[in-house]
Parts: sequence; C-alpha cells; structure tokens
Amino acid sequence: MLVKTQNLSFSYPGAGDIRYPDLGVGAGESLLILGQSGSGKTTFLNLLAGLLTPKTGEVQIDGQNLNDLSNQKLDQFRGAKIGLVFQKPHLLAPLSVLDNLKLAPFFGKTEGQDPLELLKELQIQAKANSPIQSLSEGEAQRVSIARALMNKPKVILADEPTSSLDDENAEIVTRLLQQQAKKINAALIVVTHDQRVKNLIPNFVQVPQS
Repeated sequence: MLVKTQNLSFSYPGAGDIRYPDLGVGAGESLLILGQSGSGKTTFLNLLAGLLTPKTGEVQIDGQNLNDLSNQKLDQFRGAKIGLVFQKPHLLAPLSVLDNLKLAPFFGKTEGQDPLELLKELQIQAKANSPIQSLSEGEAQRVSIARALMNKPKVILADEPTSSLDDENAEIVTRLLQQQAKKINAALIVVTHDQRVKNLIPNFVQVPQS
C-alpha cells in the first residue's frame, strides 16, 4: 500500500478528539473521502500530507512513517512524494503558467516532468505563457493539477478540487486526476463534500460528523 493509516486521531484546542478510519490505498487506486463541512475531512487530508501532527496513530506514505521525519526531512519528503491540489489553486500570480510549474521540481529537488508535455496532456498547453490572472476557474484548476504532478508523486491528495466548478468542469477535473494518477501509478485521495464526484470515484469512505 502506498498510503496506510492506523488509529489516527486529532484534536484542536478546546475540542474533542476526531477519530479517523484506517485506510489503505495502493498504486493506481482512487479513494474518495466524503464528509460535510466541519466533519474534519480537510484535517484528515492535512494529516495525510504531514501538514498536521496526529494526536494518536500514524500515517505511512510509500513505506515511510511520517512521524519519524524531522520537519526539514518531512518538507523534502512531501515535495518529492506528495502532490497537493486545493479547492482554490494556490498559484503565484506574478509568474506565468509555465514558471509556476517549474517551481515544483525546484522545491522538491527532483528533475520533474516536462512541463509543456504535461500541459499538453491536460489540454491547456495554449496557456503556457499566460499570466495566472487570465485563466478561468477550470483552467486554473488544471494548472494546479499539473503543478501537483510535476514531480511524479507517489500520492496525490486533492482537497475539494471540484466544489467551485460547474458540472462539466467538475467531471473534467476529476477524470484528469484519475487518468494522471493511473499514468504515474500514484494513489489518488480526494477529500470533498461534492456528491457529484461519487459518480466518478465509487470507492469512498464517509467521515462522520464530529
């Protein structure tokens, strides 16, 4: 399994514990984590990414227990092994589409994929030299996916990637994520409350309301 969790829980100050189901996601597999707003599903994704430290339990990515890594090693590991896609694309406005993609291998200390080839596969190559501000929401989300894929990560984590998109673009973005995950043999985990995605990723777990 590329992603494994065991006895995972987390708590914010003054709040009760949030307990999560044990997961196992293999190479090329897709998993949907469903939950309403406030259920702790984004916290779950942040635990999987090593952005939060669990109260109990552990997360293993590609055989590595994240609890065993120092902050510096964890940052390096995340850059090389984990691709993150957010609801709102965190792209650098002063840079072009192409330059945004080139940052991923720089920070991940990897060779990275050919950014132009990746943009072509995501059918957005015509925007390679365009400023970020000129992109539609659907285009910006495709660029965000491309940046997450630049280092050929072992795991792709997507947080509400479709909730701000119309039906057509929501389906396009979900299918692109699945296609690219299979192409690089990565595990894909999508965290969302968007019930439309259930039709495209039938393998899902429900995070109970905390």
